[in-house]
Amino acid sequence: MKFMLVTEILRTNEFSYDFKDENSPIEFYDSNQLPSNSPIEDTRSEGKCLCAKGKCGFIDLIKKYNEKYEIIPELKILYDKSFKKYAQEILLNRTENVGIQEVLESAILRLDEDISSEVLNSEESRTNLLTLNVAMSGAVACIAYIDDSHVHIANIGDCKAVLGSYGEGNNWVAKELTRDHNEKNETEINRILREHPVTEKYNLIRDGRLLGRIQPLRAFGDISYKWSVDTLMKVAVPYFGKHIIPPKYHTPPYLTAKPEITRHLLTFRDKFLIIATDGLWDKVSPRQAVHFVAEHTRGKAILNPFKLPRPNMKLKDIRSLLLRRKECFDVKPIDRNSATHLLRNALGGTDTELQYNQLCELLTLPKDIVRGFRDDITITIIYFNTEYLKSNS
Repeated sequence: MKFMLVTEILRTNEFSYDFKDENSPIEFYDSNQLPSNSPIEDTRSEGKCLCAKGKCGFIDLIKKYNEKYEIIPELKILYDKSFKKYAQEILLNRTENVGIQEVLESAILRLDEDISSEVLNSEESRTNLLTLNVAMSGAVACIAYIDDSHVHIANIGDCKAVLGSYGEGNNWVAKELTRDHNEKNETEINRILREHPVTEKYNLIRDGRLLGRIQPLRAFGDISYKWSVDTLMKVAVPYFGKHIIPPKYHTPPYLTAKPEITRHLLTFRDKFLIIATDGLWDKVSPRQAVHFVAEHTRGKAILNPFKLPRPNMKLKDIRSLLLRRKECFDVKPIDRNSATHLLRNALGGTDTELQYNQLCELLTLPKDIVRGFRDDITITIIYFNTEYLKSNS
């Protein structure tokens, strides 16, 4: 009974999409979410850009997959208007040979600017209150843009993107493509110190938090760390009170949404990319995550009927394939979805009855206390098309 309950909970939000019929560097991807907060504060989105070499209009720019989030009607109208305005500006002012990094950074910063301006420029009181609530909230993000054999990662905050590669020594390698923007990142601390007067040196980071309050040092929204005191007093304080202004708030902005962007050239040894929120990384290291996903990749072969990869194979080659398949029985996964497999193992695994009991208790904690034991967890695992990468190398 507990096995069925655990599995039902873990599989509730899983999703997979296969690109096998498309000429793509991506073979397929798996995703999953496990809420802690109610409603869940994480969100995720995947899509395929339909623009061809910069030639696009306003209709069907992106093909979206598994889109489940809902937006309040008034905000949806406003967001559509903001997006169309931005797209129009791009079309009117586009230049040749603009790099992906510049495009990503520009779009992300514009989104953060719109979050702010949609409050300040609102003429309707209800919309103003809605947009103010959005702007007062903060969000981190990790964005992956995959173009042929290149992966571009734009990171804001403390999500992670980890590449799983099969090394030359027949071992799995975990390569982090992001750095957390928090107090443990010395480069990030030095950046903030440079941006403010030396007289604020000991106030900027207190108790491991920006101005003693928030952990991420980069984020969307959170305008109480970006707006001037005058603007906060005029627009936000009447609704939320003076306590929203942090102590010793002298030289804003203290927070930025400027992404840190990395670029990686894919090879046939790069097998998958894990993108996940900090709820996962609170439980496992990047190396452990790659191990669990690699283990799942190996064992998943048992879940599919045996088929010869090509016709007219020699008996010794078929025997070799069958022996390798037999070895995979030792790591046969419970879950077909790799994000669910990673989630299950990150929370303690289910190899023994004791682990099942502990995991069942963790997954069925009351809503008012579960947040003290785990955070929301969102996982997306992208599998690369090895044959595509070989042919495009």
